[in-house]
Amino acid sequence: MKKEAIDIKIDDFFDFRNNDIIIVGCSAGPDSMALIDMLLKIRNKYSLKIVCSHVNHNVRNESIEEALYVENYCKENKIIYEHMTIEKYGDDNFENEARNIRYHFFEELVYKYNANYLMTAHHGDDLIETILMRIVRGSNLNGYSGFKKEVDMGSYKLVRPLIHFTKEELIEYDKKNHIKYFIDSSNNSSLYTRNRYRKFVLPFLKKEDINVHKKFLKFSQLLQDVNKFVCKERNKAFNKIFNNGKVDISKYLELDEFLQKEVLYYLMEEFYQDDLILINDKHIDLIYNMIISTKSNSTINLPNDVEAVRSYNYFFLRKVMDEVTEYEIEINDSVRLPNGHSIKKVKQSDDISNYTCRLSSLDIVLPLTVRTRKFGDKITLKGIGGTKKVKDIFINEKINVADRDEWPIVLDALNRIVWIPGLKKSKFDKKKNEFYDIILKYR
Repeated sequence: MKKEAIDIKIDDFFDFRNNDIIIVGCSAGPDSMALIDMLLKIRNKYSLKIVCSHVNHNVRNESIEEALYVENYCKENKIIYEHMTIEKYGDDNFENEARNIRYHFFEELVYKYNANYLMTAHHGDDLIETILMRIVRGSNLNGYSGFKKEVDMGSYKLVRPLIHFTKEELIEYDKKNHIKYFIDSSNNSSLYTRNRYRKFVLPFLKKEDINVHKKFLKFSQLLQDVNKFVCKERNKAFNKIFNNGKVDISKYLELDEFLQKEVLYYLMEEFYQDDLILINDKHIDLIYNMIISTKSNSTINLPNDVEAVRSYNYFFLRKVMDEVTEYEIEINDSVRLPNGHSIKKVKQSDDISNYTCRLSSLDIVLPLTVRTRKFGDKITLKGIGGTKKVKDIFINEKINVADRDEWPIVLDALNRIVWIPGLKKSKFDKKKNEFYDIILKYR
């Protein structure tokens, strides 16, 4: 039985505040056009600043027409319009790469407009599909829960306010409100895994229960609550067994078997970052069996030229490279780096860019060293407070993966990152009118 069209009031499902700045991912599809319309209806009520972000994936002929429509829609409704076109793809997994590019663009806009929310139009059907795909593919508690309605990203929140509704409900909303939208023709192709679930599995589930999406949402939230507890225990365990980029196997084997697997999933999540989709249960099982085996030395080849290595009592992950790129050098007057650049102490400089860093020996512990990045590196950024992962900075700054492994990281004797040359300064950097007795230049 078909549901009656509903008039969704989005502020019944999310607590908006006055003067919120919101980046909205908009594809021109029925879901995102409905989300934009819902936000427009409450824009004046909360004095919202709405920025519409459209990504042209450049794989269909209709893409240009859709981009023009969204642009004109934004002009008519006085919405800020931002867009990008993906010119080329280099990954074997199109869906994964397109998603990564899309979210990196969204995050750039978050920082450009100092937004406090990034909103996407993911709905209840999307959640069902994601959970089912993860179950079939294999994952851990976090993966099996699908995705959250709200994710704290540090300086902003990623929000999916339509998670309570189905695709059908959103299309009916569009029809009732006379909202034009486009249907992506590729959604009908059975070549994509998600489409097969959408076409063949969801209709069966909805025939059993028209409100099955609400059951999946409850299931997702339950797993998320359990995962919060598990993560606390996993983090305690991880801190005990992980040091200097390596897992101490003797300590690892003392953990409960469930936590052993969770630690491996966490390690892979941190190492693979956006490419985690390439990892599944089989990889985790291979690594686990290698660790608990009696062999002292062994290696497993993983996707993206990564090796899982057991060396006596230690286990670690590493990128396979043609030549060794790791280094750690004490900074005296001048240091020549393997990437062709140098870091030099100078007596004076008017430069205030990220290529120059001013430090006070009263705040740091000498000597300073420069090295390549390590797993888990974090920096306390200047003027922001709190820490940010170095890997996230590389992603935000669009640093090539090959360059990240040679990029210099400057630390003091307490292993506190004081500067990422050319990219970011830490809280230890001094303004020109403050006291400093060390000036470093990266050139």
